[in-house]
Amino acid sequence: MKIEIRSLSQDEIEEQGILAWPVWTCQISTFTWKYDSKETCYILEGEVEIETSEETIRFGPGDRVIFPQGLECTWKVLKPVRKHYRME
Repeated sequence: MKIEIRSLSQDEIEEQGILAWPVWTCQISTFTWKYDSKETCYILEGEVEIETSEETIRFGPGDRVIFPQGLECTWKVLKPVRKHYRME
């Protein structure tokens, strides 16, 4: 299960309606998480490192991140994060 990360243009953000999605925030912390459904998020602020059994990735402002359903990982919030998100 791979996490997808890429930057989006302003046009893509508007086309996908991302700014209307709910907002989630989190302070500096470390926690484990399992995705019961697919999540797509767009990072507004902060820096996060995600560790899975297959990879360790880092992302921050301007990144769109897709977490597949069933993924188990450890979140390391390195700088307080604020993101728009959508569960599918």
